[in-house]
Amino acid sequence: MAKKTVAKLVIDGVIEEKNETYCQKWILEQLEVITKDKNNGALLLFINSPGGAVYESDGVFEAVLKYKNETKRPVYAYFASLAASGGYYIGCAADKIFANRNCLTGSIGVIAGRFVDLTELMKKHGIKAETVHAGRNKIMGSFTEPVTEEQRKIMQSIADECYEQFTGIVSASRGIEIEKVRELADGRIYTAAQAKKNGLVDEVLNFDDAKKLVYEEVFGDRDYKQDLKEYKYKHKPSLLKKLLKESSWGGSLGKLDALTEIAVKSARLPFPAFYYDSGRF
Repeated sequence: MAKKTVAKLVIDGVIEEKNETYCQKWILEQLEVITKDKNNGALLLFINSPGGAVYESDGVFEAVLKYKNETKRPVYAYFASLAASGGYYIGCAADKIFANRNCLTGSIGVIAGRFVDLTELMKKHGIKAETVHAGRNKIMGSFTEPVTEEQRKIMQSIADECYEQFTGIVSASRGIEIEKVRELADGRIYTAAQAKKNGLVDEVLNFDDAKKLVYEEVFGDRDYKQDLKEYKYKHKPSLLKKLLKESSWGGSLGKLDALTEIAVKSARLPFPAFYYDSGRF
């Protein structure tokens, strides 16, 4: 009979639909696999993330809760060098949170959008732009239109609602009064020691010691002779990217590709794409 195992699910990088270190679909699929694994005895989330999108962060959080409810198995979270904002949000699904002593965590807050108004610059250079639309707030966030007070209030209301959801989850999962959570949740990051003092994590220790504690609680043996069963996303670059990387043009085009990605994300941010984030965008 096979020995019970602990699944180590790695949450690495910016939490969004897909990038080179993270894939939402893959994460959710692995949670289903782990749930159905009869030899699985517990789940250990290994989190090293600055945060990311609200939709994906909450999706993983709910999927982990589903694992707990269906299997009745314990969930642990280990925070590596960084577990901020959306990374901390996902960690709240765990029964216990461990953090490396050099970890930065917290950053409990929401970025709802960014308005960039280029109308004065366009006017200076004789550039005119006009968008035909119906509904006065339909093009809210366009850099060719000045932001209105009504639009500020709209975006603030969305940020406030996401913030209430986030702080409510922290309060419920960590057993901290909501008033205290709001005091802590001003968007700042905390060291591991500060996080423990404020009740945001349970223990500060290295990964090997955290693993031993998990083994002791799950199997009653700190020296359990079975390694973790690791689930880590491996990005498969497209054939075009492989060819570019191997060519003399690869370096320059790689930088251009990265800049293009940043530009696209920056351009879309004013629209409804909300982030539990520590300054990534």
